[in-house]
Amino acid sequence: MNGSVHFDPLLPWPVIAVLGVIALGAVLFALWRGLSGWAWRGLATIALLGALAGPSWRSEDRRPLPDIVVMIEDKSASQGLSDRSEQTGAAAQELAERIEARPDTELRRITVGDGDGEQGEDEGTLLMGALAQALAELPRGRIAGIIALSDGQVHDADRAPPLPAPLHLLLTGHADDWDRRLAVSDTPSFAIIGEPVRMRLRVEDSGAAPEGAGSAPVDISLNGGEPRRFNLPVGEDIEVPVTLARGGRNVIELRTPEVPGELTARNNTRIVQINGVRDRLRVLLVSGEPHAGGRTWRNLLKSDSSVDLVHFTILRPPDKHDGVPVEELSLIAFPTYELFMEKIDDFDLIIFDRYKRRGILPPAYFANVANYARNGGAVLVAAGPEFAGPDSIWRSPLGAVLPAGPTARVIERSFRPAISDTGARHPVTEGLEGAGTWGPWLRQIEVSPDSGEVLMEGANDLPLLVLDRVEDGRVALLASDQAWLWGRGYKGGGPQLDLLRRLAHWLMKEPELEEEALTAQATGQHMRITRRTLGDGVGAVTVTAPGGESAQVTLEQVAPGRFEADYEGAEIGLYRLREGEQEAVIGLGPEAPKEFEQTIATGEVLDPVIAPMRGGILRLEDGLPRIRDVREGAAAAGRGWIGLTPRGAYETTELRQHPLLPPWAMLLLAGGLILAGWLREGRR
Repeated sequence: MNGSVHFDPLLPWPVIAVLGVIALGAVLFALWRGLSGWAWRGLATIALLGALAGPSWRSEDRRPLPDIVVMIEDKSASQGLSDRSEQTGAAAQELAERIEARPDTELRRITVGDGDGEQGEDEGTLLMGALAQALAELPRGRIAGIIALSDGQVHDADRAPPLPAPLHLLLTGHADDWDRRLAVSDTPSFAIIGEPVRMRLRVEDSGAAPEGAGSAPVDISLNGGEPRRFNLPVGEDIEVPVTLARGGRNVIELRTPEVPGELTARNNTRIVQINGVRDRLRVLLVSGEPHAGGRTWRNLLKSDSSVDLVHFTILRPPDKHDGVPVEELSLIAFPTYELFMEKIDDFDLIIFDRYKRRGILPPAYFANVANYARNGGAVLVAAGPEFAGPDSIWRSPLGAVLPAGPTARVIERSFRPAISDTGARHPVTEGLEGAGTWGPWLRQIEVSPDSGEVLMEGANDLPLLVLDRVEDGRVALLASDQAWLWGRGYKGGGPQLDLLRRLAHWLMKEPELEEEALTAQATGQHMRITRRTLGDGVGAVTVTAPGGESAQVTLEQVAPGRFEADYEGAEIGLYRLREGEQEAVIGLGPEAPKEFEQTIATGEVLDPVIAPMRGGILRLEDGLPRIRDVREGAAAAGRGWIGLTPRGAYETTELRQHPLLPPWAMLLLAGGLILAGWLREGRR
């Protein structure tokens, strides 16, 4: 129960103040004139002003509210190292018993795990975020203290909320802990195939590391291959070159062996993923007789700024006799020998667009193009009527690597290209929209396939687009010169740009267009496994975890030639996938988990948050501290003890208010004082 004087004025306070000034002036005037009743009149004025102020006695019945102590238990991944989890569990249990045994004290326990962002990214230990959420749900006036059981490696200390009471950090771990970590920096997202990319590596020891560790071995493997070993000095940044051998995603695993005594080997491995890209694509376009679609390939290739195009064409064949002097026809000789013999391996793709043998390119040149294809090159033939004639390049040494030969028949009528059953599964033609509404083509060269896969069919269901692999290279035959009609929008047109671009990229071995491929897409610890095939079915995929454990994952068909499945990996690291002859590697989890970037227990991170409220940082290995009551603003921690600030919060259950004197008594008192003053002056 508690009581106090309360005023409820009958007039506004400014009015009462004005009246008080007037009354004080009157009393001072009486004093100046020497009137003997001035004191009684002054007391009467005070009584009247007091009556106008409405004094009353207010009493409350209060119920004390218990203080609240917030205890935060850090159960993030780094708390699983060594015996930290056992330290935290035992200390939390004993602290809970001590706090609950205190009179008028409540305990609120909060558990903090690993923070995951909206996109699955690693965010580390978000202890301050959990504390802010807890404080928002609790009355701040009742919080007597905050106790955190953690290794101190908090990743959101800069977002600490205003604290209503001292914060104490009880550190897990041991003073002699040490750890070795492999750090990687300056890794690009993209790198040029065949050119070394430099990564900055650093092997660093933290904590009470043993002396004498001058260097450490680091193994680097590319796409699951045999690792290369480097010896790096500990504590120094070293640049190591890595050369990507293929396009698309490349997975690089870097590992330094575990050293006896270190806290964990989880940060001894790094997974880096870099996309391999070609620097400049060099394409040789060999054009024959000019025709309406002659600029189709040229425009397609010149539209890509990463393509260096060399266009070989014959504007005036040798058999043309028009009397024009030779010296007026050309300024320089075209370097055919250099292109087709010396520098042919510099090209990524060679295209023959309606070209026929004219006697300008000898058979040795065509033979060299065929060898170029067998050795890993890419050749595309866009056939016109010349391909069916006696001067066809199929009748040159190049014909040995082409997937189909002409029957000498040229079909001159309208037909609509269609995707074959194989083409529906092949990435070059899979998913091309509007196959039933494409515009027609007007000419097709009848060919008879000898090898390869027929992706598109034309008139009379004859092969229109044939792809084949020749030893290490690839070749394609488009048995028509009418693709340009789609680009012009003839009777609805068609996907000319998509078709030709995919075709060129498949020939140049882009990984995304492989018809037999095993790939995986990672999101956090989850992967989406995709198996592409031209066959009717696939077997189970064997997934090998970083620790060596294997699991069989059954795939389901989601589209013609495409099988998929989801897999959740329990470990962070490099996973190997295998199905038949197809293999793939993928890294799950963050490249460098925040929980293992710094593993040594420390109070330095939270010290700027703890210091303003004069909290303490103590190690649990030194014993559980005692709990004391301290006044607000005083030092809240010392050697072997931590302090809580009693808040004295209460809840008012009943409120009573009575006037100090009833109005008639106040009036009687003022009248009596005025009468006393009058009598005093009259007696004078």
